Amino acid sequence: MEKSQTVYIVRHGQTDFNLRGIVQGSGVDASLNETGRSQAAAFYRQYRDFPFEVVLTSALKRTWESVAGFIDDGLPWEKHPEINEMSWGAHEGKKGTPESIAEYQQIKDGWAEGKIDGRIGGGESAREMGARLQRFIDHLATREEKNILVCSHGRAMCGLVTLMMGEPIDQMNAFRHSNLGLWVAELRPDGTYDFPKQNDRSHLPTSLQLLH
Repeated sequence: MEKSQTVYIVRHGQTDFNLRGIVQGSGVDASLNETGRSQAAAFYRQYRDFPFEVVLTSALKRTWESVAGFIDDGLPWEKHPEINEMSWGAHEGKKGTPESIAEYQQIKDGWAEGKIDGRIGGGESAREMGARLQRFIDHLATREEKNILVCSHGRAMCGLVTLMMGEPIDQMNAFRHSNLGLWVAELRPDGTYDFPKQNDRSHLPTSLQLLH
């Protein structure tokens, strides 16, 4: 009998660091701002009656604040640092500069060429992030729940979606993400996932859909 599993993946809501263009990465543990809380509330209103069986978040509070309504309802909740945001090293906690933005673009362009060992600001490489994200995917394969809610981060989610599709991490530039955008992943017989919804924001009021 084939295993049935659907994973609902959302990015965290907006923080003041997002709004001000300050790099967070895995080293800045910021809370949601008012807009982020409104985004989280809108997602909860839309999906509060959905039969989620467990909530899995990163170890950073902006993720669990984004799904707090479900946690407060009593759903089992686990923190998984494997889906923390990518580490941006020395750039974390700082506003982007022309130099840091150029460095980011150079490393990002390199990913598409298979150069996955570059480190932005001396932080984490795409290869390293991919390895920990794969550990999370391997963990999903061991779970018995059929409907799983996951909350993670922008760049980490690009990598996670890529790997769940069965593609190599160097293909992650193909995906874009928004605060509280929803990705729905349905398990295939071969262990990879199909994504019938990608960065869906229909649960958000129009005024909140274009904020990143």
